[in-house]
Amino acid sequence: MLVVSDLSAVPSEARGASVALGNFDGVHRGHAVVIGAAAEAARRLGAPLAALTFEPHPRELFRPDDPPFRLTLAEAKRDALASLGVEVLVSVPFDLAFSRIAAEDFVRDILAGRLGARHVACGPNFHFGHRRGGTPALLVALGAELGLGVTVVEKAAGEGGLPLSSTAIRHALAEGDVARANAILGRPWEIRGVVERGAALGRTLGFPTANVKLGRHLTPRLGVYAVRAGVADGAGGVAWFDGAASLGVRPTVNPLPEPLLEVFLFDFSGELYGRTLRVAFEGFLREEAKFDSLDALVAQMRADCEAARAVLARDERPFMSAPS
Repeated sequence: MLVVSDLSAVPSEARGASVALGNFDGVHRGHAVVIGAAAEAARRLGAPLAALTFEPHPRELFRPDDPPFRLTLAEAKRDALASLGVEVLVSVPFDLAFSRIAAEDFVRDILAGRLGARHVACGPNFHFGHRRGGTPALLVALGAELGLGVTVVEKAAGEGGLPLSSTAIRHALAEGDVARANAILGRPWEIRGVVERGAALGRTLGFPTANVKLGRHLTPRLGVYAVRAGVADGAGGVAWFDGAASLGVRPTVNPLPEPLLEVFLFDFSGELYGRTLRVAFEGFLREEAKFDSLDALVAQMRADCEAARAVLARDERPFMSAPS
């Protein structure tokens, strides 16, 4: 995938594309409909398929004191878009100067001008430009004037009216409803982070864990989860391991000031410190709890691992490394 972040120097191979527009946080099934519409136009025009998104998310710029809310950070978003066939990612650096660009100028100068886009696709609620003044209707009107094809897709829904939106995923994760979140995504939700050194208490108890900070990811419901964890295999791929993960403040021993993800891999041996771990959430097992003794904690950890194995045995989907 070609990634473009400098709009003043767009390479020729990125120009003339059919472009899907949006923040694409989560890259869920609703987003896939928008990308599919852009892909259809790309095939018809013989043009590359591109996605234009913003980094950081505009909400992070305008509401910096909000709790972290991101479903996917830049690298995970890139991989998810690539898996949908996107060939060019235009990742626009979103700052105050960019936020002040008028909606009409965004279409004329950036989409039609710098990118030379031949077609664009967006959802019905896509807004752009200064103070979100641009609407799909304006995009259609300007497209007709500029010779820029525009597809505005209808609001997508899943089985039984399942809402396909980033907001719906956030609500599901806040409730610990991993199955619902994953159904909207079309794949397991995951957190990516670098494994950091901790107090090694898990190793002492017989359950060595890989500690990953949430960073800018949203915090789902605190508790214990069945997970699969991806570790780079050294050959450009990812090896996946079943496991159980605790997400919380560790209330039994040395409570933490903020939630930490602690991942125990069932059949892994080796060193993980300093390596990036992809933790895919497959099922919520129980809420976080405080135990009266370490023996009680260890007994529950054993039970959690058995429960995680049962959940993962019911879900045998193969995991593959993300496209580069």
